[in-house]
Amino acid sequence: MLTYFPQHQVVLVNEDDRALGRGYSLPTAWSGIPAELPDRGWDAALETGVANYLAGHPNNVVSAIEITLRPELRGQGLSRVILSAMKTAARAAGYQQLIAPVRPTLKARYPLTPMPEYITWTEADGSAPFDPWLRVHWRAGASIARVAPQSMTIPGSVAQWEHWTGMRFPASGRYAVPEALEPIEIDRAADRGLYVEPNVWMVHPL
Repeated sequence: MLTYFPQHQVVLVNEDDRALGRGYSLPTAWSGIPAELPDRGWDAALETGVANYLAGHPNNVVSAIEITLRPELRGQGLSRVILSAMKTAARAAGYQQLIAPVRPTLKARYPLTPMPEYITWTEADGSAPFDPWLRVHWRAGASIARVAPQSMTIPGSVAQWEHWTGMRFPASGRYAVPEALEPIEIDRAADRGLYVEPNVWMVHPL
């Protein structure tokens, strides 16, 4: 990201030049048809963008990849500042859209609810998305385009998943684990655990 697309990487600093957060994005390619946004979310956006760059093929849109804040600064609205800077960088580079495979922040509280249903939930007055991170993008002018059902895939052994989660998995099956948006699949016979995370594609006009 920093080697090929430095103009699309932003860092939020305070008055003492201490880094508070960062935003990663890169040019990639998209037809403009919502149904053709990739199932594999940011994985696919990153792979396509880099492959096109190295091959000399044009990219026509910018995709957000990551917005991260120091944990103690979350909930203060600083992510909006980074998102705005990311959009400014894309606009300055001549792009007209920014797409974002958004990871809804409250979805982990509802791991059994399918993502296509979750994204239809709204605040009590029905005016805005229920999820706060989806709501940040929505208030910044984005619209929900579609679910990216396989935005991130994490395989591991049963022992690895027990270490990562601090849980035990005595039998094969589906398990809800901390911070995961969907249950993980445990197959003890194959000594395999698999987590496939859906995200939500949102489209920002620039």
